[in-house]
Amino acid sequence: MAMGFTQDQVACVCEVLLQSGCIDRLSSFLRSVPSLSTCPPSSYLSTQHSMESMLKAQAAVAFHQGRFSDLYALIEGNVFSPRSHSLLQQLWLRARYLEAELQRGRPLGAVGKYRVRRKFPLPRTIWDGEETSYCFKEKSRCVLREWYCRKPYPSPREKRELATVTGLTATQVSNWFKNRRQRDRAAQGRKGQMEDAVPECLSSDGATRGSLHRSDDDLSPPLSPSSRGELLPCSQLPSVQPPPLRHLGSAHYFSY
Repeated sequence: MAMGFTQDQVACVCEVLLQSGCIDRLSSFLRSVPSLSTCPPSSYLSTQHSMESMLKAQAAVAFHQGRFSDLYALIEGNVFSPRSHSLLQQLWLRARYLEAELQRGRPLGAVGKYRVRRKFPLPRTIWDGEETSYCFKEKSRCVLREWYCRKPYPSPREKRELATVTGLTATQVSNWFKNRRQRDRAAQGRKGQMEDAVPECLSSDGATRGSLHRSDDDLSPPLSPSSRGELLPCSQLPSVQPPPLRHLGSAHYFSY
């Protein structure tokens, strides 16, 4: 059946079956076309697009069938274009999580998944090299931090807009703001305890209690922990309204 297909038709069928989630049909289709090792350069896979579509399909089938070693070898042995990174990154991480859960005999929590990601980082064949933090692109974090400094409690509509711009889900955006507010409240609590511990002292004009100088920065949310310290205090950023999002798309921040 598939032997009469052109290279573009093979790629198209792979993409359609992959997007529809028909993995069993996709597996059957792949068995009916020549393998990558036997195809001459001038046949089905003469274009990079056709080859990549077939490789992605093979990766999805390997994951679905629990052949994780084959999945890892396929991903690490071939360089993929950015358009395929998101899918293959999900397959890589989900396979690593499942293996870890089988070994431990229990589901992984957030900390467990973080440790798995640290132990098995994404291969450069499916990663553009940009730093990530808890699987968030640094560009996404910058957008969220900039918005947080102006409006720590975004509305549901604004969360959806932020999700579109950053490439995250609305739930991820909501959780990021919730966790950031919790960290800031904890930091403010520690700061208050330190101030209460300052001993009383006499000022030069005879006052019975010294006072700590407070600037507008004291009322601003603390900065996120960052090894580079690239963020300015919120008071030094343009104030009033959060940055508009409607005119921006995910392509403004990402190459894919």
